Amino acid sequence: MELVNIEKLLEAYFEGQTSLEEEAALCAYFKSREVAPHLQAYTPLFKGLSAARQEVSQRKVELPHYRVAFWRYGIAATVAIGIGIAGFVFTQPKLTQEEREAIAAFEKTKEAMKFLSQNFNDGAEELAIINQFTITKNKILK
Repeated sequence: MELVNIEKLLEAYFEGQTSLEEEAALCAYFKSREVAPHLQAYTPLFKGLSAARQEVSQRKVELPHYRVAFWRYGIAATVAIGIGIAGFVFTQPKLTQEEREAIAAFEKTKEAMKFLSQNFNDGAEELAIINQFTITKNKILK
């Protein structure tokens, strides 16, 4: 393999962007006797990785067995959801007829104030135009 390709693969390898085939090509290159002198430092790394791939554990691994009744989790989740829904329903404010009328009157008052403010702003814009007209007239008549 060309030295330029090996250097690009090595850079991509250390960035974590190589495929398994490219890593196998790197391992094969560093196992060969034709490793470039400036890349000799990486030879023990790739030899160690290929040796680690050959290792097989003789130890038997057993996972602990737990008898858990999963239906209990279902019941607990149902109870928690029920409590949440009940809390939401029972904490909703219950307004009296008088409070509902007060809220409706407040909304109507708010709309009326908004309308009044809008008309006032329109009138203020017209006054600004009249003021500019007066200033210009005074300059001309002097």
